Amino acid sequence: MKKIMALTLLLMSHLSFAADAVYTGYFSNKALGGYDTVSYFTDNEPAKGSSKYTTKYKGADWYFVSQTHLDLFKAEPEKYAPQYGGYCAWALSANNSFASGDPTQWAIVDNKLYLNYDKSVKAKWDAKRAFHIVQADKNWPALIAE
Repeated sequence: MKKIMALTLLLMSHLSFAADAVYTGYFSNKALGGYDTVSYFTDNEPAKGSSKYTTKYKGADWYFVSQTHLDLFKAEPEKYAPQYGGYCAWALSANNSFASGDPTQWAIVDNKLYLNYDKSVKAKWDAKRAFHIVQADKNWPALIAE
């Protein structure tokens, strides 16, 4: 367990050196790994988007399951885009650093989408959601400042 935590902290600290406004991973420019961010709100579950329905936003490629979802996003991207650019909400709160967000480890709180690194990290975040949101909201602006 200690080795896993050490590896996680090493990964998180490595990612904190530089980060784009939207998490896309190293080998892709897909926001949310190609998942449709609107589907979390309309269908209450993640759904893989299609290359037929894409747009660019904040330097990333966003994929959607339908033209309707694409249109909804284009009309109000801030409403549907995940908080903290899709980075792990717990890492931003607890470590003041970046870690990847897993599109399958999500929650909507007060009509805002939050992602976390994995199931165990999400459980920590879920235990004190309000606290972690307040803390991550404080940390986020300084982390993405140029």
